[in-house]
Amino acid sequence: MTSREPADPTGPAVPAEPAGSTVLSLRLDRELFERLRKHAAKRGTSVQDYVIRTLVRDDFDERFQTAVEETDRFYGRT
Repeated sequence: MTSREPADPTGPAVPAEPAGSTVLSLRLDRELFERLRKHAAKRGTSVQDYVIRTLVRDDFDERFQTAVEETDRFYGRT
C-alpha cells in the first residue's frame, strides 16, 4: 500500500486514497460492530468491504428515497 506524507511530519503516514474516493470514519458501538463482523465473516470479507457493498447495493437509492418520503409523511412535510 502506498502512503502520502502526513501534514504533521511527527504523525503517522496516511494511506493514499484511490482516485475519486473519500474517507468516512464511523464510531460504532461494540454490539453493532460484532454483528457487522459476523455478517462479513459469513461472506468471507472484511467489515469495511461488507459495509461498502451494503451501501452501494442496487436497491439502496430506492430504499433511501422511500425512507425519506415516509419520514416526510410522518412529520407532515408532504
